[in-house]
Amino acid sequence: MKTNSILKITFLFAIILFASCTKDNNDLANAFTTEDLQTNAKLDQVANDLSDIIDDQYFTENPAGKTIAPTESNLLPPCVTVTRTFTSTTWTRTINFGTTGCAMPNGAILRGIIRVSGVLPYSTSNYVITYTFDGFRYNDFLVQGNRTITRSLGTSTYQVNTHPICVMDMNMTFTNSRGIFTRVGTRTRECIEGYTTAIWTDNVYVITGNWTTTFPNGNVHSNAISNTTPLRVRLNCDYRVVSGVVNITRPNHSAVLDYGAGTCDNLATISIDGGTPVTITF
Repeated sequence: MKTNSILKITFLFAIILFASCTKDNNDLANAFTTEDLQTNAKLDQVANDLSDIIDDQYFTENPAGKTIAPTESNLLPPCVTVTRTFTSTTWTRTINFGTTGCAMPNGAILRGIIRVSGVLPYSTSNYVITYTFDGFRYNDFLVQGNRTITRSLGTSTYQVNTHPICVMDMNMTFTNSRGIFTRVGTRTRECIEGYTTAIWTDNVYVITGNWTTTFPNGNVHSNAISNTTPLRVRLNCDYRVVSGVVNITRPNHSAVLDYGAGTCDNLATISIDGGTPVTITF
């Protein structure tokens, strides 16, 4: 009987130890790495630049969408070719970055084609802009997916006057040497300054939203930008995002990506599980 009791206790201890090790292994597998968080931030940068390009093409197509018609945009580099096709009810602008690569002001190298389209006549309420990709690459990422931006005019806590508010529906894949990354969710982008002028470089945006990013190994980042610490984007800054916080979570882990207090640079800090913030460069 004593031997049986010892065996039972030993067996129970082994089960507890195995469960503990399994939990530790699972927890380790869900832990953040700096590389993953940097990749997550790079995908944010792709979304920021795409929003700028789509805005630029929409306002070029529909100058009345800005309070004052914009002057010729300097957003796109000279190596880009833009063609326009239209029918009585639709318009499409094809932005071709070529096959050798075009450098954006922030240093990103773009290749391939983005198509931006909409219906006629234009509307100031819930106007839907569709964007698609054809062999489009942003640096080392192949970007795929057919999604929409819904544009309206309204007010908010960030700007009490009527201003453009755009909601980006994201369901895209990004492929590089590490594998396929999938991003699903929404980003709300409000133009809170510069929307009444004829130039682009004085535009200032705030961005909020929620989305998930699935990594090639199956790990999922849940990303959230709260209304209290939105991303702030200045078009007169080549690196665009100058402040704001992205909160990122995984099972049992969290991270905070902080873009700072307004300085135009390509730096941010990452704090993992409440640890000391580490500076990263994009």
